[in-house]
Amino acid sequence: MFTGIVEGTGTVTAIDATAATARLTVALPGVVDAVTAGQSVAVDGVCLTVEGYDADAHAMTVFIATETADRTALGARTPGDAVNIERALTADGRLDGHIVQGHVDTTATVRAIEQLGEDWTYRFSLPAAVAPYIVEKGSIAVDGISLTIADRTSDSFSVAVIPTTYAETSLSERSVEDAVNLEVDIIAKYVEQLTVAHR
Repeated sequence: MFTGIVEGTGTVTAIDATAATARLTVALPGVVDAVTAGQSVAVDGVCLTVEGYDADAHAMTVFIATETADRTALGARTPGDAVNIERALTADGRLDGHIVQGHVDTTATVRAIEQLGEDWTYRFSLPAAVAPYIVEKGSIAVDGISLTIADRTSDSFSVAVIPTTYAETSLSERSVEDAVNLEVDIIAKYVEQLTVAHR
């Protein structure tokens, strides 16, 4: 489990891809300690298992399965791209963001970016599959970042991005039409399932 509080941005240094799968090598940010094989790390909000760690390069290798490649935007990342990194929450850690599983639901595209003084407003497309779970002032993970939904329309939603989030995550490198990963609030999905089951 994760919180959506990104620890820092890593850099994609290599991609070994086949038709449906890939292995990424990601140089980790300095604030992230050495990782070990088998450890779970969220990369742009996608929970991945560390296959190997190169101490000299402070870089990890992760495998992207077909399902992950189909459902996320990781396949669009290229060497040199910044990606958000968060290690799994420890049992004694603070839940500063919201409950994030690292199980991306779908992707969206950046519709607009507007700077307002010291902060920014980002607007994203709203895929129909997740529209029921997007509510004003609710939580959402965008590329693994815990954000609050400022408003939504029938086909888009916006979030406010504070200076710290802009500086310490990959959002500062995203442009209009870029793809981002979305994970909606798991609690909303459970509530829906229980409501349907008891009708």
